[in-house]
Amino acid sequence: MIHPVIIAARRTPIGRVGRSLKTLPVEALMAPVIQALLEDTGISPLDIDEVILGNAVGPGGNPARLAVLAAGLPIQVSGVTVDRQCGSGLEAINWGARLIQSGAAEVVIAGGMESVSTAPWRIEKPQSLYELPQFAHRARFAPEALGDPDMGVAAEQVAQKFGIGRDRQDQYALQSHQRAIASLQSGRFQAEIVPVSLSSMTQVDTDECPRNNITLERLAKLPSAFMENGTVTIGNACPVNDGAAAVLMVSDRKFNTLGCIQGLRFVDATAVGVDPNLLGIGSVAAVQKLLQRQAIALVAIDLVEFNEAFAAQVLACLDALNLDQARVNVGGGAIALGHPYGASGAILVTRLFTEMIRRAEPNGKNPRLGLATLGIGGGLGVASLFAVHSSASTGAFP
Repeated sequence: MIHPVIIAARRTPIGRVGRSLKTLPVEALMAPVIQALLEDTGISPLDIDEVILGNAVGPGGNPARLAVLAAGLPIQVSGVTVDRQCGSGLEAINWGARLIQSGAAEVVIAGGMESVSTAPWRIEKPQSLYELPQFAHRARFAPEALGDPDMGVAAEQVAQKFGIGRDRQDQYALQSHQRAIASLQSGRFQAEIVPVSLSSMTQVDTDECPRNNITLERLAKLPSAFMENGTVTIGNACPVNDGAAAVLMVSDRKFNTLGCIQGLRFVDATAVGVDPNLLGIGSVAAVQKLLQRQAIALVAIDLVEFNEAFAAQVLACLDALNLDQARVNVGGGAIALGHPYGASGAILVTRLFTEMIRRAEPNGKNPRLGLATLGIGGGLGVASLFAVHSSASTGAFP
């Protein structure tokens, strides 16, 4: 079997909608990430077999191809866009890995990008000339007869179904901010972030959303945001964001030819469907299916990057999986860092790359197995498993 190995992973800073990155469309966010991946690896652009990029609320068309050209890559380099909503960035990486596994590619750039700030407004077409057009609130994820709740309402339904109270949600949100602030102060993200230039004089190089003044008392004062007398607030939910992230992966043969020492090997991935009314728990079924297929227990996984759309959703999944929070989002998660929909899955993998490869210590007890997972609108879950790969690896799992 051919083994796909990630040898570089980068992301932009994550900006809040309408703030630091508000003027940059998706291709302008992704272009410096692609350039940084090539600089990190020394790979020739003409050696790239495919660029696969996720995007959820962007302009349509094929923004992946647009990003390829905006990055200055030769016109011979192709690009294709994936839309699995907030799972798009992770799905793009999974598809790129499958291409390499099949022998159809040797070098792939894959990831995701989102600029909610510059996303176009969508207007529903009237039934007749006598009706006024209406702004489209969002895309439909499921038939109304089955249930297609907004994300915040779905989070409330998960909280009620699985008994996740307000106190636990606020405590988890506080932990996310504390971990993210500690990461910013220690420089934990420095090597993975590509600074984004807004002009010759202005550059953004730091995540915008983590707050060091969050307390449980402040979180407790926030009103429910989506349901009367609910438990989900703007404090225990992710913000709305702009950002991009991508990885460069190669076959294990190319890995050896390049003289690489260590990388992050793609092992396997799964995607499953769940009840759209409880969409936040999609990760549970995806992780369970993945672990069963690989015949390993969750206790064997050293690190988990779990997209924090809502604290209620994360806690319900961790409870169902019996997963210790100490292994989850060790540098902070999306409640603090932000959730740029199409990019978020690729940000999870970039974080795993930093924790498992960049921060590895010689002769240290380093993490060997990592998991990235998201719950997705419409009732979907995606999970991907990665293992440390070295020049001495045989390819045997793990």
